Amino acid sequence: MLRVRKSTAGWAVALALTATGLTPASPAAARPQPSPTIDWRPCPKDATAECGTLSLPVDWDRPEGERFDLALARRVATDPAARKGSMVFGPGGPGDSGVDRIVNGSSRFSADLRRRFDIVSFDPRGIGGSHPVVCSRELLAQQPQLLADQAQFDATLAGNVLLRADCRARTGPLYDHVDTISAARDLDAIRAALGERQLTFHGSSYGTLLGEQYAELFPHRVRAMVLEAAVDHSLGTRALLDTQAVTSEDSFDEFVAWCDRSTACSLHGRDFRAIWEEARARAERGVLTDPDRPGVVLTPFELSRLSHRYLYDTVRWPWLADWIGKMDAQAAVPSVGKPVAASTGDAKPVAASTGDAKPVAASTGDAVAPYPFAVFCQDWSLPVRDYREYAGHLSRMARLAPDLRYPTAVFALATCLGTPQPVANPQHRLRVRTDVPLLIAATVHDPASGYNWATNVARQLGEHGVLLTYQGWGHGSYTTTPCVTTAVDSYLTNLVVPRRGTSCPAVELPS
Repeated sequence: MLRVRKSTAGWAVALALTATGLTPASPAAARPQPSPTIDWRPCPKDATAECGTLSLPVDWDRPEGERFDLALARRVATDPAARKGSMVFGPGGPGDSGVDRIVNGSSRFSADLRRRFDIVSFDPRGIGGSHPVVCSRELLAQQPQLLADQAQFDATLAGNVLLRADCRARTGPLYDHVDTISAARDLDAIRAALGERQLTFHGSSYGTLLGEQYAELFPHRVRAMVLEAAVDHSLGTRALLDTQAVTSEDSFDEFVAWCDRSTACSLHGRDFRAIWEEARARAERGVLTDPDRPGVVLTPFELSRLSHRYLYDTVRWPWLADWIGKMDAQAAVPSVGKPVAASTGDAKPVAASTGDAKPVAASTGDAVAPYPFAVFCQDWSLPVRDYREYAGHLSRMARLAPDLRYPTAVFALATCLGTPQPVANPQHRLRVRTDVPLLIAATVHDPASGYNWATNVARQLGEHGVLLTYQGWGHGSYTTTPCVTTAVDSYLTNLVVPRRGTSCPAVELPS
């Protein structure tokens, strides 16, 4: 283990901005803004946690302009005598609520970490309790999962124009400022409001992008930063799709291998690949229904998305096997009645692609729904010229991932199609110059934030980052094994950095 020796001189903000290639903020935005102390009060859902708000600029380049309230929550250190300060948790998604994480899931953090730190998190701007982006439920329901031809490609372009206008009208000016660069400036305002000279941060999944960009903007204000299941924001359209496809297929292969060797899998001893191929073929024909939701049709995209989701946690692998087994049992039973609805899933409001291009009309209703995915379209430039290029991406991914053909980024192509360029926060290679190495906690078989992303982020960080590898499975590693938990806690608490090349063995799967 290496103990960090802090430099006495920090990097100047202007130098950091020049090094990152980011557009420099106005002087007022670059300086920490005066912030009132957060008025912490018992949270309505659990009085043992504290909730509060922080008034922040909608546009950090116009700090005297319109403002919104950022929702926060915290649990104070359980041992005041041992308290080190505040640690801020960056929630994933995009769309996860940090407030909910603190109120309902603080056990995510070890008892020692909770003893020594106030654990603080927040709902990022445009999400949850922080002035959420809201749009017409009717227009959101018309977003296709997959595009079938040029006519549908054109219809989606037109529909996205209407959707963006609707979201902007219903949400207000914040709609155009929900990018992660803006959120990183919010994070620095949180640091200041907490009275911390430097930031101690643990980001998970999409929350790692927040940490990465904070470290670029404010390198001298980083005390310690953990990037768990890191996002690689240097990838263009093709690289993003391909790395996600390879990652998801790797995890599916690991699941199948576990099923072949483990009696804990209900399909053990059977030809799993044949069962899966039959389910996928039925989804392509439009006759596969969800065995847990009678009458709900599973489109090819939904079959892939839901299966992928249950690879996130190995505890759910037996359930995934049972679910696929139920689909296989359905195939032997004559169909009774007609399926009534296509699945919309439990995350994004999407409709099944029928291949019939229908013009999208402006919303005629008042029903609204939150749309956290708007953040993604401001963080990523994913241009696709026409349907031919789009179909080429699908064909290539099918070769890379013949089982899970539709990674999450496929939906992003459709929902972000036609986003005006340049986007607020386009991809770029990291240029971090912190005095403290960032700790990248990565899982070799992570189905969502691939190990390929973590190693590429580590290369970009160079001497300013250290990779801690967990050799197992699942999305994230901090709570998976004491080996990772101890290394992360030691870094956050005492600034002890694992030696380069440190690896933690996998926790064995159920047999």
